[in-house]
Amino acid sequence: MTVQHVTTPHRSSQSASAPQPPLLRVENLSLRYVSRAGPTTILSGVNFELSRGEILGIIGESGAGKSTVGNAILGLLAPEFQQTSGTISFEGKVVDAMTTEEREGLRGTRISAIFQDHTASLDPLMSIGGQVEETCLTLDPSLSRREARARAIDLLARVGIPEPEQRYRNYPHQFSGGQRQRIVIAIALAGSPDIIVADEPTSALDATVQRQVLELLRTLVNETGVSVILVTHDMGVISEITDRVLVMKNGQVVESDQTAAILDRPSHDYTKKLLAAVPRLRMPEKVANIEDRAGDGDDQGGSRATGNAGRPLLVAEGIAKEFSPRGFGLGSVWGQKRPSFGLRDIGIRLPRGTITGIVGESGSGKTTFGRILAGLETAREGRIVIGEQTFEATSSGFRSGLLGRVQMIFQDPSVSLNPRLTIGETLEESIRFGARVGSRDRPTTEASGAMMDRLGLACSLLSRHPHQLSGGQKQRVCIARALLANPEIIVADEPTSALDVSVQAEIVTLLKETIAERDMTMVFISHDLAIVQAMCSAVYIFKNGRVEDFGSSDFIFSRSDNAYTRTLIAARPQRFIC
Repeated sequence: MTVQHVTTPHRSSQSASAPQPPLLRVENLSLRYVSRAGPTTILSGVNFELSRGEILGIIGESGAGKSTVGNAILGLLAPEFQQTSGTISFEGKVVDAMTTEEREGLRGTRISAIFQDHTASLDPLMSIGGQVEETCLTLDPSLSRREARARAIDLLARVGIPEPEQRYRNYPHQFSGGQRQRIVIAIALAGSPDIIVADEPTSALDATVQRQVLELLRTLVNETGVSVILVTHDMGVISEITDRVLVMKNGQVVESDQTAAILDRPSHDYTKKLLAAVPRLRMPEKVANIEDRAGDGDDQGGSRATGNAGRPLLVAEGIAKEFSPRGFGLGSVWGQKRPSFGLRDIGIRLPRGTITGIVGESGSGKTTFGRILAGLETAREGRIVIGEQTFEATSSGFRSGLLGRVQMIFQDPSVSLNPRLTIGETLEESIRFGARVGSRDRPTTEASGAMMDRLGLACSLLSRHPHQLSGGQKQRVCIARALLANPEIIVADEPTSALDVSVQAEIVTLLKETIAERDMTMVFISHDLAIVQAMCSAVYIFKNGRVEDFGSSDFIFSRSDNAYTRTLIAARPQRFIC
């Protein structure tokens, strides 16, 4: 049985001739956050309307208040938030004037949400079908189990999950990042909502998957008449999908207009600054003769890829890793399923003092390879050579001595920093590790202070804990921690993906200057091709655990004829290609 519950647009029963109120109206909304230190203004005089079938973008840097607006609409604000003025009206009725039962009926059924972290939004111990089915039953208790299952399968098919009946009992970890985000969208659609508040739904996705998710949202808007409030820091996302845009700064709306007008004719200086900070992908004219290919198939990533003919600092050869289909891999032993390969015969060379990029879609193996280089994971086979010393990739980094020679900057600074340690204690721990001194020998704070100054951080932050820092500040601390360990090589895994465009530009400049000053070597893993082009002298393109393409940055972005490479480039928002 196919349930078409999600395809029916929500339309008002009012006469076409009667003036209809906007679906959502926010008027003069002001909020403050009350803490022991005193009240802090979070939102000040926010005004906007949302029409049916409209996609409204809200953009701004961290701390602008854009996510707070979404949470206020959803009714998810913590008790510490106090509304000092303004109203939120849904279909002409003030939400605060509604009964508790009416307000509860809005959330999930009439207004739903898609959150940034799809991993945290899904229960790892429950099948994805069970989670969608449970949501359908919660929002519509009149459904039978069979009807709820049919609706769940229909929703999974609608958002593009292949073979939803067969994958119904699969768990979140058995899906790619893009597929998990699609499942979260299916859950948001379970109640056939009038409004979806999507908070950074594509920030951690690669370019091709990001485009697929955006196309899915636009298709759902066109087919069902749902309205979307899209909270993002990515101007590329704004340019691809939104109808109108609110630009926010310090809790205020500084500019509001149609998307084309904001992008082509911004009036506020802050909007102009945001647009100027967006990295552009440069596409020089293609030439007939390809002379700067990074070696041939037997010499992946040779010295010609970076213009450095000297001996490479790091060579990885024959790196392979496989994953069992489930559990401890007993299925493969009994012949039920063969293990899937995460990496197949990867080879890479890193000259000293260079930055080499690794690009690929989710599941291509780029992060797994980076963790093997850092000694954080083992491989099934292969070896890593740093200078004159050889490390077997099949042994743990601790046993082989690889751990520490390569430091890693992780994608999410909030997760990679110990919440119980102050910033000063975190950096001191890194200094001890790099100097190989005992824990009783307390290092001086001079090195930490000097590094903080170098990274544009106030030394007063040394006494704070991670939760008291912004996202950009925490990522700078992670960079400082990696540098203070005195590594020869740094693996940076998506270090800018969750940062504002202005902070991204600062981090990119900082990393390039630091690598040049210290004559270090870096592997830069990213799905943002414009940043890779700005950062890297050579680029490897990963696909399904293999090196699909490789060469100098100029070759990859302007001269490579590889179909997969061209697909990745084509997925970049065209407005920001020059």
